[in-house]
Amino acid sequence: MISEYAGPGMTDTAEPAGRWVLERPRSDAVSGLSEQARRPFRVALTVLVIGLAITAALTVVSSAVNRSNEKRLLVLHGRELGAVLAEALPSVQTPMASAAALADATAGNPQKFKRFIASYVGGPPRQFVGVSLWRLSGGRWSPVAEVGAPPLLRSTHKNVAALFDRAASNHKLTLAGLVRSGPHTLRLGYAFSTSTMSGSGGSYAAYGEGAIPANRRSRLESNQAFSELNYAIYLGRAPATQNLIVTSLKRLPIRGPHSTVRVPFGDTVLTLVVGPRQALAGSLPGRLPWIILGVGILLSLGAALMTLRLQRAVYENRRLYAEQRTIAHTLQHALLPETLPSIPGLSVSGRYQAGAENLEIGGDWYDLITLKDGCVLLVVGDVAGKGLPAATAMAALRFAIHAYAVQGDTPTVFLPKLSRLLSVTEDRLLATVLCAVVDVDAHEVTVTSAGHLPPLLSSSQGSTFIDTPPGLPVGVERDPSYTSTTVTTPRGATLLAFTDGLVERRGESIEVGLERLRAEVSPNHMPLDDLLGRVLEQLREGAFDDTAIAGIQWLS
Repeated sequence: MISEYAGPGMTDTAEPAGRWVLERPRSDAVSGLSEQARRPFRVALTVLVIGLAITAALTVVSSAVNRSNEKRLLVLHGRELGAVLAEALPSVQTPMASAAALADATAGNPQKFKRFIASYVGGPPRQFVGVSLWRLSGGRWSPVAEVGAPPLLRSTHKNVAALFDRAASNHKLTLAGLVRSGPHTLRLGYAFSTSTMSGSGGSYAAYGEGAIPANRRSRLESNQAFSELNYAIYLGRAPATQNLIVTSLKRLPIRGPHSTVRVPFGDTVLTLVVGPRQALAGSLPGRLPWIILGVGILLSLGAALMTLRLQRAVYENRRLYAEQRTIAHTLQHALLPETLPSIPGLSVSGRYQAGAENLEIGGDWYDLITLKDGCVLLVVGDVAGKGLPAATAMAALRFAIHAYAVQGDTPTVFLPKLSRLLSVTEDRLLATVLCAVVDVDAHEVTVTSAGHLPPLLSSSQGSTFIDTPPGLPVGVERDPSYTSTTVTTPRGATLLAFTDGLVERRGESIEVGLERLRAEVSPNHMPLDDLLGRVLEQLREGAFDDTAIAGIQWLS
């Protein structure tokens, strides 16, 4: 019986008798080994470069953040120091204003002036080294009373009258500027006129001088606000060397990061320039970029070395995978016939291809045996399972079929005998076998199946699967019986026998795969060997099991 499948016809083809072809497996792992072996460090180098780039970026960012914080803290400290200088103004202006007011109220009484101002005159920490009372009328510019060191104003100030006129015209403490006597005496002069208080153009002014150390150091240096900073205080709005009052440095100007603060002081301005002596935010933020750089480099090198080791491990695994796969396929091919007998009037061919997930030898096989009566026996089988047991059982069945066929046994006779070599109970193995006895001259095929998929017969009349009763697989029962089906083949027909790896897919009915095979074979009018190659190329995508396919094609 033949199951009918509608399909386009096939034309006759002529090809000399061929040989059995072993289809070597194609492996992406094998093909990529040589390229990967030539470039084992590429991924590790990429990881290293990325790690170093990230490290550099983090280092730059942390350094920029640290600089920004240091600048912000420097500005805040500068403002704090400016506040300290501003707080010093009342300590100078208040006694000067009070002394001038007392003189105005007492008509310039020298004794009362001296008694009042004496408590403010002397060495540090007192404000003045000397204070004098000046009469601003009568055109005479000389002190009425003096307390402490004599004033340097008369000998150093170019225009005493202009100073007191300026003091009488404003409402603030008037700075006379720096006055010097010799290389070691430097003072800062202050003036205050009673006109700022009475508004009557008063006739007295208090004039005081504060000492400036020869080394330009002041008590401000011991202030907690100044402990972390280098500083320089200038008289006026510009940091000019000739106007320097005090500084914490031996050499000026202050180099590196610095901040400038201008503090109103009486009728003028004090310019304060500050720079950090040390990291204002502490040592850790300053060291953090270097810590990040060092740790980042170490981590990048570690990651690169780890990646290199992993890449080498992957490469070695792929190499071992390919080697094991090659050994398995070589052994599998050794168990299959290298060539097929030349049969007059027939073209014969066969292919074997391992499954994509298979690393072990399997039980799929095929064979073509010449019989005594001029017929040939086409055999395709599949031992369930993998590994050495399945390959051993396959070899035993193949050679047993050879022996039985040579002595003249038909498939219905020798198939039951095979169950004595294999037992699912004892060996936990079973096998499906398809036998097709081909009478070349009579164009007849007798098919016997031990649980195997039916063969496909294709001709110009269409493609059909030969429907034969599937007996029990070999090894299920001790003495099973089998039935054969004989069909007549058209001229130029092609008979294909195959294992389930060609048509079986996960999650798909076997009928879908069989129909896919029939549709692929039907429109192809090509030599048998080309046909098998095309079938494997088109149908093996997504296959997970081994595949054996063999065919015969009548040349007439």
